[in-house]
Amino acid sequence: METATLISFTIASFLMALMPGPDNLFVITESVTKGPRNGLWIAAGLNSGVLFHTFLAATGLSLLFKTSELAFTIIQYLGAVYLLYLAYQAWKDKGGSEEGKESELSKKDSAWKLYRTGIIMNVLNPKVSLFFIAFLPQFVKEEASFQIPLQMLVLGVIFLLSGFITFATFALLAGQFRRILQHPKFPILTRYLKVIVLVTLAIYLFI
Repeated sequence: METATLISFTIASFLMALMPGPDNLFVITESVTKGPRNGLWIAAGLNSGVLFHTFLAATGLSLLFKTSELAFTIIQYLGAVYLLYLAYQAWKDKGGSEEGKESELSKKDSAWKLYRTGIIMNVLNPKVSLFFIAFLPQFVKEEASFQIPLQMLVLGVIFLLSGFITFATFALLAGQFRRILQHPKFPILTRYLKVIVLVTLAIYLFI
């Protein structure tokens, strides 16, 4: 692949990651409510899910979501239900109480659980697959020495790394913001914020 193509794609990937969207919004919310560690693992999971959509785009399977309304709707419902489940879990979280604070200190969310949450959120969003079949081919060259699926895989990895670097920066900055706000009611407010964000993301899947 040409160097100019890779540079152009990398710049475009960073710009896409910087644009306000459901993924980076969730990373920021998670970092503010639970700390940058949670945000970083969520970011890693969300961006790892990119490989799944890259595979679908490279093999043509993502066209199924474009041509089959039933397949698209099923994935939409699954994604929305999962987000509502996360919202319910956030609502049950009593991090704002003294008992909840002790529990949070003694039992942190496992890295695998956070990573897995990010992956599932990304994989169950069919709009990402539609985005990839529209975005990646613009940077694929049929006359290049690399086969088209391999080119798309390389582009997918670049997109993954660009997204993770951007989301990780958001997580760290949001984590610093969390330290600044030490008001006793701040954990309660952020819990409500997280529920609102997750419910909004569930609704977003149907827009």
